[in-house]
Amino acid sequence: MGKAKKKIKDPKKIIVMQTAKLGDMVCATPMLRAIKEKYPQAKVFVIGNIINKELLAGNPDIDGYFVYKNNFWKLLKVIRKEKIDFACDTNPNLFGLAILYLAGIPLIAVPIIENGFSPVETRLYKILRKLAVAVPHRMGNYAPREYLRLLEPIEVFSDDTKKHIYFSRQAEAKIEKFLAENNINMENDFLVGISPSVGNKIKEWDTRKFAQLADHISSQYNSVIVITGGSGDIERSKEMIKMLRPNTKFIDTTGLFNLDGLKALISKLSLFISVDTGPIYIAEAYGVPTIDIIGPMDENEQPPKGEKNRIVKLEKRKHPAIHIMNSSDYDYKEARRQIEEIMVDMVVKKLEELVPVIGLNKRDTEAL
Repeated sequence: MGKAKKKIKDPKKIIVMQTAKLGDMVCATPMLRAIKEKYPQAKVFVIGNIINKELLAGNPDIDGYFVYKNNFWKLLKVIRKEKIDFACDTNPNLFGLAILYLAGIPLIAVPIIENGFSPVETRLYKILRKLAVAVPHRMGNYAPREYLRLLEPIEVFSDDTKKHIYFSRQAEAKIEKFLAENNINMENDFLVGISPSVGNKIKEWDTRKFAQLADHISSQYNSVIVITGGSGDIERSKEMIKMLRPNTKFIDTTGLFNLDGLKALISKLSLFISVDTGPIYIAEAYGVPTIDIIGPMDENEQPPKGEKNRIVKLEKRKHPAIHIMNSSDYDYKEARRQIEEIMVDMVVKKLEELVPVIGLNKRDTEAL
């Protein structure tokens, strides 16, 4: 078959493979926009898991989605039939690269990790990578920008890392009805979303701390706490709710909506607070201010950046325990320390920095 390094001047069909989790896929959406801006007539396909298919639903930069889940030969057959001109994989992925190569794609770009170690860069991956265009991915640098480098073999050059996520009109109508039924005035109420759960347990923050944070926000500011999460997060949300003070005003939305509804709900929030997890990147995409309790994660690689975004980490840590390209080979004890030693007052401090920026008003305690 030869090497997948042929020059392609005007690609008609392009694949972006991102097989990681929700937040990683949100951070890959700038790639999709950059492709469409350069080649508006090209068909853009995405390969990822089933959850991210729903995440990207309604995205005008995508023409098709292939689900990646223990279906090597079936997926290979589908891709080969499409006659793809160019493909790239955002992660070092032996099986992903093998599928793209065996599908006969003439130009493939894949990452080569620099400035760090990634356990997924296996020996077999490194051998197969020689047949593709290896593009540097610098650990410790902003990942969405590093992803964009994978498009340079087809003359797509971009520094625009704005995220793009969409929801349906039906989901928006459902959320607006739900909020109205819960006596929420979208024009006047300041909605603070809090997600006490996370898919990767290593990043979990104590539910008691989330409850204390919610109590503080509710008592000090004119706001309503909106607790979010999926059906698998109900128990943690219940734990948090049990610890809330009786006068803390909140709405529990855990498990009530599918991903389309969750996206619409997050878009209506005035502020979103969580550990480093997928929904905080959805919030970023909608311009919702965020406080990201990053714990063991590298603050430079992926957390939301901007005037309305803040991160919370241990200032005295020597280095982050976990990187997005190395989320399995790490010191567990140190990773937990980096999240467990984050205190509520540290998050409150970041909140106070944001208050004048986002228009959060102090509560009139004399009127209570």
